[in-house]
Amino acid sequence: MYGYKKPSLAEVNLVYLVLGFALLIIGYLVQSKEIYSGLLITEYIIILLPNILFLKLRGYKLKRVLRLNSLSFMQFIFIILIMIFAYPVAIFFNAIFLAIINSFSSALPTSIPIPTTSIEYLIGLFVIAIAPGICEEVMFRGTMMSAYDTLGYKKSILITAILFGLFHFNIMNLIGPIFLGVILGSLVHKTNSIYASILGHTLNNAIALTIGFAITKFSDQINDMASTTQVYSDNTQMIMSLVVFGVLAFVSSIVLVFLFKKMPTNESVHDSFDYSGIVFKPERFKILKYVPIIIIIVTFLFLNIRMLFYV
Repeated sequence: MYGYKKPSLAEVNLVYLVLGFALLIIGYLVQSKEIYSGLLITEYIIILLPNILFLKLRGYKLKRVLRLNSLSFMQFIFIILIMIFAYPVAIFFNAIFLAIINSFSSALPTSIPIPTTSIEYLIGLFVIAIAPGICEEVMFRGTMMSAYDTLGYKKSILITAILFGLFHFNIMNLIGPIFLGVILGSLVHKTNSIYASILGHTLNNAIALTIGFAITKFSDQINDMASTTQVYSDNTQMIMSLVVFGVLAFVSSIVLVFLFKKMPTNESVHDSFDYSGIVFKPERFKILKYVPIIIIIVTFLFLNIRMLFYV
């Protein structure tokens, strides 16, 4: 029986490195052949299964590490409201970042597959909303956040959010996931339940998919409206759009703060971690446990510098 009741930083960072390269190599291959089946393989086989096996083989209790605690009805309602108001803020931050990137590069962001029929939309909800909501949350707000909690919950939320953003390996899709990771990590801390982040992640992706589907479905009407009202230059329209999104994001941020303050917590299960059974050993080479993270960061920079300047 292992003395540690939670995974160590060295362990989860190594898992992060291995699965990161598996995502880049195997995930790319299976998704290039067929996107929907490739995404399912990526989420369930490359991300979820190794995390569950790691925790089981190392002797960690899934319920404790993954925070498999129930949610109340009111928490459920608050999570829905929080994700609705978080979406405009994430879009605004991402839009600002993309505007900066596109000012010196012609690279375009890669988007999720947008359904064009009702059947594709329903399939998309399962593949693009539910699957990542379960699998990625088990890894980041489960396995990784549990280990990083030893640094304090605020650092844990922020670091795992950044690692979550880097895990997409696409600078065009970096700021949005980081912001989403902060929101999801905060939900888990508030409720002490991974079900909160699974629900939140699923809702976020479902909102994005639904908006994309609606735009595609009514693209002709939208283009007609745009052609009859286009009186400004592209730059002017972009600035006006950012201003509108900025105002919406500002209002949404105020509502978000209010919702988080009023959200009920699971006080009965929000106990502190028990370190009584752990034997601490002096760390002589503390930097070594962060080497996997450094490798991922270098890989991320290498791939995106190539994309930005050599496309």
